[in-house]
Amino acid sequence: MNALLRQFLEARTGSPRALMLIRAAMNSMLLVLFSVALFAPQAKAQLSERFGPSELHFSVVNTTFIEPEVAAQYGLARGKRRAILNLSLREHLDDGSTVAREMDLKGLSWDLTERQDYFDFIQVIEGPAIYYIGEFKFLNREWRYFEVDFQPENGGETFNYKFKHQMWVNE
Repeated sequence: MNALLRQFLEARTGSPRALMLIRAAMNSMLLVLFSVALFAPQAKAQLSERFGPSELHFSVVNTTFIEPEVAAQYGLARGKRRAILNLSLREHLDDGSTVAREMDLKGLSWDLTERQDYFDFIQVIEGPAIYYIGEFKFLNREWRYFEVDFQPENGGETFNYKFKHQMWVNE
């Protein structure tokens, strides 16, 4: 698919440099869309939980959906049995708006055999967006259990959240 797109763009633009700029723009757009999806109004794919004024947004994404250049930029390993847990925290303000907040975070995932994977979260800040990415491996059709403990940047209470998600290999 990438070779076909490259041939099309080179034929339309006549320049490998234009192709490089278009690919860079597409990768940036992918990151923006990925971030926007975390903060979009409630939708079926949007998962979040409120903890007082804070709202934890989370998603589990197979790494095969991440462009190789984007994965390389953040040091993520791609593979059909690899995924990321993506977390972000939004604070609801009195005026009805929300703002991204940093958080102290630790978490783990386990399977039915109780094999545990502890996350080494990567913090990503892009403009006003702040999110945290943790990698893990999985088996096809496996149920993974997740537990995160987080404390919003302004201190105070530490919250605990648990959820489960069934994993599928993207072939």
